[in-house]
Amino acid sequence: MKLSRRYIITAIITILLALFLGGYRLPFYIYKPGGAEELNPVVQVEGAYDSSGEMHLVTVRGGQATPIQYLLAKVRSYHQIYPIEDIRPEGISESEYYHAQLQMMETSQEAAQVVAYQAADKDIDIQYEGVYVMNLLEGMPAENELKPGDRIIQVDDTKINESSDLVEYVEKMGAGDSIKLTLEREGEEMVKEIELSPFPDQKEKVGVGITLVTDRSVEVNPKVQFKSGEIGGPSAGLMFSLEIYDQLTEEDVTKGYMVAGTGEISYEGEVGRIGGIDKKVVAADREGVDIFFAPNEGGKKGSNYEIAKRTAEKIDASMKVVPVDNFQEALDYLEQLEPKA
Repeated sequence: MKLSRRYIITAIITILLALFLGGYRLPFYIYKPGGAEELNPVVQVEGAYDSSGEMHLVTVRGGQATPIQYLLAKVRSYHQIYPIEDIRPEGISESEYYHAQLQMMETSQEAAQVVAYQAADKDIDIQYEGVYVMNLLEGMPAENELKPGDRIIQVDDTKINESSDLVEYVEKMGAGDSIKLTLEREGEEMVKEIELSPFPDQKEKVGVGITLVTDRSVEVNPKVQFKSGEIGGPSAGLMFSLEIYDQLTEEDVTKGYMVAGTGEISYEGEVGRIGGIDKKVVAADREGVDIFFAPNEGGKKGSNYEIAKRTAEKIDASMKVVPVDNFQEALDYLEQLEPKA
């Protein structure tokens, strides 16, 4: 009877310990290499041309750490641990963070369409619906004047179609200068005069302290559909634009190669820095990728390209890491390649 009781107690303790190690959520986030998914099933253009090679979307896997995951990340290569507040701002739930990542993915898909269809000289119609305030920076002038959801129509006498219009307008001004923002809030039009001030962490830059989003609708012909599922974030923009272009044009730009890469894409085709590029290089190498595009950031020290190249050398990857600052550079590189033997 005593042996049986001891066995039961031991079993209960073991189960509780296993549940704790495998299920309790620590205040840390872990990022590690994800996968390198073929883009052809993800991006589908009507009447698409076939290719002999493949474009790949490279991902990083991430999530809130359990005790066992935390311990494993301490000893595994290319597993990175972050305090959770560095990933999710205080007050933002896991579901809200995930939703924001999906929204960024949708924006990157839209930008990729614009870049690819314009480059391929295909039908595209862009309608601008306005510029909206997303967030207000604490301690900056707009904090007590604007609200999230405000639709900005013009600054002084200049009409605003895109968020970049306002950014470029303000860049020409200095601290202490004032601007008049005409906006709509809950159906009412109003004017707010706001003084510019330096940003707390960038004293050389001035602004009012708002994050903006451009509300635009994009119609393309032929139609394109995305099936990216639960993948979030903006970093697939460059590869989306290359895949769309490849499907739109008769020329096979893959030339039989397995092509991967990363980088946020702007509506003007500029390729921006992303996080976790070392992990994406590892994921691409595991998939046997031949060519990997990495944001060059104008060649600055510590760029995504530098990190990617160093990682590829460290893991003895055979793929070619190529620096790019914009979509056209990536396309030019592919077009000059000889077909893969």
